[in-house]
Amino acid sequence: MPAINTHKICELALTVIDLEAKAVANLAKKINHDFVAACSIMQQCKGKVIVIGMGKSGHIAGKIAATLASTGTPAFFVHAAEASHGDLGMMSVQDVILAISNSGETSELLTLLPLIKRLNIPLIAMTGAKNSTLAKFASVHLDVSVTQEACPLGLAPTSSSTVALVMGDALALAILDSNGFTQNDFALSHPGGNLGKRLLLQVDDLMHTGTDIPIVNPENFISQVLLEMTAKKLGMTAVINHAHQVMGVFTDGDLRRMLAKNLDVHSTTVEQVMTAPCTMIKANLLAAEAMQIMESKEINALLIVDTEQKLLGALNMHDLIHAGIV
Repeated sequence: MPAINTHKICELALTVIDLEAKAVANLAKKINHDFVAACSIMQQCKGKVIVIGMGKSGHIAGKIAATLASTGTPAFFVHAAEASHGDLGMMSVQDVILAISNSGETSELLTLLPLIKRLNIPLIAMTGAKNSTLAKFASVHLDVSVTQEACPLGLAPTSSSTVALVMGDALALAILDSNGFTQNDFALSHPGGNLGKRLLLQVDDLMHTGTDIPIVNPENFISQVLLEMTAKKLGMTAVINHAHQVMGVFTDGDLRRMLAKNLDVHSTTVEQVMTAPCTMIKANLLAAEAMQIMESKEINALLIVDTEQKLLGALNMHDLIHAGIV
C-alpha cells in the first residue's frame, strides 16, 4: 500500500468542497417558475408526498422525505425497486410523487410511469437531464444538473447528490414558510428533541407534588425546618399558613445568611428568616420559561401556586437539567 501523501489528500479534499460549493451556488439560477409550481403542487397535496429514488438518489430521497415530514408536509420514502413489487399499494390518488434520478432514465422509475399516468397522480421529477424520459413525463421538472462531479474519476455521485439534497431542502422550507409552520408546530413532531422539550414541557410535567413538596409552618424552628429540607432534598422548603397559602420560602442561602448572624437554629422560627415575598409561578408555565426566571433572579428553586397562592408544587434547577431543558 502506497504511503499517504498528506498534501495531495488535503488538496483533493479542498477541490471536492470547491466543486460542490460551486454546484450548489449554481442552483440559485434554477429557482424559477418550475420551482414555484412544484411547491404549489406539494402544498396543495391532500394526501402525502411520496419521494422515490434508487441508489444514491434513493438515499437523498429518504432524507428529503424526512425533512418534508418534520417541517409540516406529510411525506414518506419508497424505494424505487420495491415500488413495483407492492410498495405502491401505499399510494393513493390524493398523493404527489417526487421522483429523483440524476440521469432521468432509471429503469425502476420508468417502470412506474404507466401506473402514475393511469392514476393521474402529479409527478415532480428532479433530474440532471431535462430531456430525459422522466423529465419529459413529469408534471413539473426541477433541474438539478451539474457541470462536474466532485469525484476525481467523474463517476461517483457527489456534486449531483449534494445539489439534489439542497433542492429538496429548498422545497421543504419554502413550503414550511408558505404554510405558516411555527416553532410550536415543529416541536409537536419532535417531542424527544431539545426544542420539543423547551416548547412542550410545562412546569406541571416536572414539579414535585403532594408529600414530595417540602412544607413547614411559619412557627417551626429552623432545627425542624432543616429536617424537612433534608428529607425532601430540594435545597429549600415552602412556608405556608393554615390555609395552605405560601407565605415565603426558606433556602440553603437563607440558612447560610442566618448562620452568619449567629442565630440559634433551636430558637429561631422560619418566619423570622425566610425570604418573603418569594417568586411564585403557575403550573401551566413552560419549563423553559421557569428556567429563564431562575436564571434572571439567580435562584435555584420555585414554588408553584394557584390563583389564590395556594401551594401546588415545587421545582428546582436539577429538575430542569434532568429533563434536558438546559
